[in-house]
Amino acid sequence: METTKKNTTTRTNPPKTQDATALLHADHELVSGLFAQYDKTRSPTKKMQLVSQICAELTVHAQVEEEIFYPAVKQALKDKVLVPEATVEHATLKELISQIEGVQPDGEMFDAKIKVLSEYVKHHVKEEENEIFPKAKSTKLDMAELGAQLAGRKQDLVAQRS
Repeated sequence: METTKKNTTTRTNPPKTQDATALLHADHELVSGLFAQYDKTRSPTKKMQLVSQICAELTVHAQVEEEIFYPAVKQALKDKVLVPEATVEHATLKELISQIEGVQPDGEMFDAKIKVLSEYVKHHVKEEENEIFPKAKSTKLDMAELGAQLAGRKQDLVAQRS
């Protein structure tokens, strides 16, 4: 009987109720895996496909953070340093994305831009996961509610890109 209740609860609580930091961490893991795949492939077609997916994932991720997560965390922490710095880092990431999105992989300069993007993302992720996320979790923010908002907005943005 208890198993049935757990299953029912699982069905009525889809992944959208995931904790905000867990959802964002999952995005980080996905993009990290895509960069790893890029590093291993030599196929221009596969590189193009991976870059397209990396750019889409990063663009949507940055937008939901900037629209929902960062403002909530900034207000809860009364932060004037971490969130503004992360926002500036997003601007740099967006600039790199604009240089590679939709461009044919054409050799070493293209690969170099992907490498720089990958390293920059790793740096940004490290700061988020080691500084912003722990501080955000220590606030009274409802991380499940924030996660639901992020998931909903992310779903809308992905649908718009399709």
